[in-house]
Amino acid sequence: MDAQIKDKIQTLLDQHRIMTVATLRPDGWPQATTVGYVNDGLTLYFLCGLDSQKAANLARDDRLSLTIDHDAPQVMEITGLSMAARAQPVEDRAEAEKVLRMLPMK
Repeated sequence: MDAQIKDKIQTLLDQHRIMTVATLRPDGWPQATTVGYVNDGLTLYFLCGLDSQKAANLARDDRLSLTIDHDAPQVMEITGLSMAARAQPVEDRAEAEKVLRMLPMK
């Protein structure tokens, strides 16, 4: 990845704390949900209930799309990031504790 683009992405991630995550429901329809997130560099973390539809969707199919947007008074000035990724649960206790410590700082 080009260093200038990476820096722009990093800046956008650091400036925001809310994103929209789209997962696939069992019937194939997308489900978009707004969630809070924290990032460690370009790695994004978000919390979701283990019994949520989002968690069930990701357990079945780990693909997701996400957007992080910056609102602007003029429509042509809107900036944001959209990407596709694969989600994976945080199972390492030390990593989970690190993420939980990061949440209040965002």
